[in-house]
Amino acid sequence: MSLMLENKQGLIAGDGILPVKMAQYAKENGFEVVCISLAKDNRAKLKKYCSKVYECHPGEINKIENILRTEEIKQATFLGKVHKRVLLQLHKFDARAIEILKSIKRLNDDEVMLLIVREFEKLGITVLDQTIFIKNLMIPAGVLGKNKPTEEQLQDVNYGFWLAKEMGKIDVGQSVVIKDKMAMAVEAIEGTDMCIKRGSKLAKKDAVVVKVAKPKQDKRFDIPAVGLRTLKTMKKYKAALLAVEADETIIVNQEEVIKFADENNIVLMAVNS
Repeated sequence: MSLMLENKQGLIAGDGILPVKMAQYAKENGFEVVCISLAKDNRAKLKKYCSKVYECHPGEINKIENILRTEEIKQATFLGKVHKRVLLQLHKFDARAIEILKSIKRLNDDEVMLLIVREFEKLGITVLDQTIFIKNLMIPAGVLGKNKPTEEQLQDVNYGFWLAKEMGKIDVGQSVVIKDKMAMAVEAIEGTDMCIKRGSKLAKKDAVVVKVAKPKQDKRFDIPAVGLRTLKTMKKYKAALLAVEADETIIVNQEEVIKFADENNIVLMAVNS
């Protein structure tokens, strides 16, 4: 049975362009979007497409729940980057948030997000698949742009795909950096861009970056995504190829990303498992 979407949608927005794209497409299709903004960088753009934008810190659980209750939100989508470094500082975390965190055995992405989803369900709120409003941003298999991979690069892609999947099984990260069939870096708490920087500096040049979905990816959170910032980081540190998992990865601003890859001799491709 297909999900019936409510006219009024909640958006829990982290950093980046993805929350903005979701709000834009939802508004264009007749939905009202009420946003809880956890990052200031994209707030002005979100205000163009959302009927209301509330400013919150990720640790203000009581405030967030009160807003959702007051706005009578029944369905919500999580989109955008909220850096896990906030969990190291606990700045602005209310007593409820700290209590919730203490109940988690390991502060890895899936355990934290699943607990948040359960908290939302207690309020009668369904957390939606992140791709419902942005399916057009998912990438099919193939080489994107004019630059083609070499046989050696394809071998690194195959190794990187396997390694990233293995890391995903234990919920460490989704990205790896490979050079000459050797692992230069595996993404941890620092995020994809910092992983690329670390691995590419070790590789010196021509590193291969691979980003995949976790083997049992919960589409309500943490769908792999790349954009122009990823490609600019690769250019700065002389990485040569970006491979993402086909039909499981979002590429934001696809035309700009492909154009940038073409102009800077970066191979951009999507591969199947």
